[in-house]
Amino acid sequence: MANTLDLQEQEQLDELKAFWKQWGNLITWVLTACLLAFASWNAWGWYQRDQATKAAAMFDELDRAAVAGDADKAGRVFNDMKERFARTALTQQGGLMAARLQYDKGQADAAKASLAWLADNAVEDEYRTIARLRLAGVLLDAKDYDGALKALDAAQAKEFAGLVADRRGDVLLAQGKKDDARAAYQAAYKALDDKVDYRRLIEAKLTALAAPPAPAAAAASGAAK
Repeated sequence: MANTLDLQEQEQLDELKAFWKQWGNLITWVLTACLLAFASWNAWGWYQRDQATKAAAMFDELDRAAVAGDADKAGRVFNDMKERFARTALTQQGGLMAARLQYDKGQADAAKASLAWLADNAVEDEYRTIARLRLAGVLLDAKDYDGALKALDAAQAKEFAGLVADRRGDVLLAQGKKDDARAAYQAAYKALDDKVDYRRLIEAKLTALAAPPAPAAAAASGAAK
């Protein structure tokens, strides 16, 4: 009986050796890859959390500089965030905050640089579009109409289509192109929901160009009677 069991065990052992000889390397590589992937995933998660924590601390510093009206410090903190945490949402938000403060403090060139970086490097399309909208406004004030239109051409986030068209109308009107401006304002009016208050401002612009939207035109006609 013992000899029979020994023989069975030996056969199983031989089968296991044969199986391992054929498949052992593949199994080892697969297990190694799985372990490495798991380790990498954990490491990446830790890295992301660490980056977010450090970025949050710098954002708080930038926010304090903004509250204090210190545009120079806000610009320095944003530059540090760009170098260290370029892909975090807080860096994108910080860039918009820094640019606003820089412009308000008369640092138009610094504001343009901050917004241009965001327009090219922000991770989310929404932030890139907001940056381009604001950049177009800064360029419009500087009478760089071609630059403003170029910035607007690259603003692609659909939810901002109405605002992009409105800003385009402002630039075209500043160029003296009233017909083109009117068309841009009409596109903006149609793109915005009728519950959005900003739509009234676009309506006023169209009315000033002798092209009030249909509801406004009907109301004006009724009032005249």
